[in-house]
Amino acid sequence: MSRFMRFAASSARRTFRRVSSASQIGTRMLAAGRGFSRNLTQYKAPLTAAAAMGAGIVGCVGLTAVAEALEPKAELVSFNAPGKDSVNIVLHTEEQPTLDDMKIFSGTANLPLASEIAEELGVPLGELSIKAYADGEIGIQVHENVRGKDIYIIQPTCPPGVNDNLMELILLVSTMRRASARKITAVIPYFGYARQDRKMQSRVPISAADVCRLLEAMGVDRVVAVDLHCGQIQGFFGPRTPCDNLEGSVVALPYFANLDLKSESTIVASPDAGGVHRAKHFRDRLKKRYGIDAGLAMIIKQRLRANAVERMDLVGNVEGCDVILVDDMIDTAGTLTKAASELTARGAKRVFAYATHGLFNGPAVSRIQKSELEQVVICNTVPLSPAAVQCSKIKQLSIAELLAEAIARIHYRKSVSVLFKK
Repeated sequence: MSRFMRFAASSARRTFRRVSSASQIGTRMLAAGRGFSRNLTQYKAPLTAAAAMGAGIVGCVGLTAVAEALEPKAELVSFNAPGKDSVNIVLHTEEQPTLDDMKIFSGTANLPLASEIAEELGVPLGELSIKAYADGEIGIQVHENVRGKDIYIIQPTCPPGVNDNLMELILLVSTMRRASARKITAVIPYFGYARQDRKMQSRVPISAADVCRLLEAMGVDRVVAVDLHCGQIQGFFGPRTPCDNLEGSVVALPYFANLDLKSESTIVASPDAGGVHRAKHFRDRLKKRYGIDAGLAMIIKQRLRANAVERMDLVGNVEGCDVILVDDMIDTAGTLTKAASELTARGAKRVFAYATHGLFNGPAVSRIQKSELEQVVICNTVPLSPAAVQCSKIKQLSIAELLAEAIARIHYRKSVSVLFKK
């Protein structure tokens, strides 16, 4: 029996001990019903005030009719008091959400991905307009009713225009909250500022935490992200704002399984010490799902500064093997291409790379094209630049199905943890 059910039963028993006549029972139970409703508010129990006051009706023949009049979706729960008649309390049961309760909206950061997700879910993208004013400000207007709806906003805070995309997301959440949306979920395929997740030197912000606080302040109810740079970023949101960190490798594993890789000659490698857990997880899934029992290697890099690597050392043996470099993102591709050169120099036969987020800033595309990399596989969390689209070594996979399933599970109140076991 749940906590609020136990509370209801104990309230009913106390009432019976204090009164004896039928008329007194009805009066006391009505008062108990009011207190019942107030106390349940803190537990967010699915109970309406009117239905709670139905607790004042005890043993009446017309109780079912009264319950239906109070609340069409009410149900009767009976509690037995020792030596007394049973007590019937009217509890409200919430309606199951439907597809009509769901609204999908998108900012301008990655409209093709949002369209794919909406198509997977079988719902149209919501109508809104986003325009930039002459002074650089952003104007947003939603062109359909969202009152009482469950809203899902798809907006990666990715380049180009990281700050503009972040501001769009913040204003979209604010717009939906002010328009009386029931629940707002921000789907952020790429979470900008995620690399600034701690203080590495004096007098610097923890920008990832500040972005989380901004979203919470605007009234977001839930966040869905994909391969956060650091999983602990989920903890920057408070307990009232759950954050689901989905794994993009789910869509990449089938692709690599079809490359005719052999267990004895396949190595999964991390391009830095911090990503060893990610590479190990990728290797474990490759073995579990496809029977490819790959080895594990690691490259230790020493940086001069951001986006500049001085030296690399390999831990592990890659001679005569196919190597898959696994990372969460590719920025300027300096680390990735140097890692590929190091692996090739150590005798690797073929070097592939997988990263969930392909940012490809600066000289990234030209570096990849000239590198020893056989192929670079990424997800469409970030839209590709025209140069990246033309690069023959870059292969983009769609993550729309994974995100659509996550949205559907959240909307229909099903377990999201199933997605982590795929």
